[in-house]
Amino acid sequence: MLTGEYRNTIDEKGRVLIPSKVRSALEGQTSLVITRSVENCLWIMLPSYFEYVRKKIMDGGGAMFNSDTRLLQRIIIGQAMEVDIDKTGRLLIPPQLRAKINLNVKEETVLLGISTYMELWSVPSYEQFLKESEVLFTQASQRLSEMLHDSEV
Repeated sequence: MLTGEYRNTIDEKGRVLIPSKVRSALEGQTSLVITRSVENCLWIMLPSYFEYVRKKIMDGGGAMFNSDTRLLQRIIIGQAMEVDIDKTGRLLIPPQLRAKINLNVKEETVLLGISTYMELWSVPSYEQFLKESEVLFTQASQRLSEMLHDSEV
């Protein structure tokens, strides 16, 4: 399981270090898929999980005729890139994807583990997102409280 918030700087070649704790959770995986997210960050996934997401987006009946599905196909699937993890645990973030989220080299990043995938943020974007979503977080927490109350452990 990939969890935790890690901060480090993207190097001059556009690489970000995957923390050793996260690398050990990847269980020997040598590549990851990077693509656009819904918010101002990038999603980083195991190739197997990306394939699961890809199938869900692509395999719906008439998917190519649905404008919402085509948009997801173009942005999430069409812009995805599989990238190798180098021997020192760094991941090259392709320049075109860095540009989509205004992530510059030599800039501090936030790598956020969210169980089955990770998010990569620039620190200012991440902090702005947290600030702007505080009210929504409170509302979502209330709904979660209701879901947990109605379920058995």
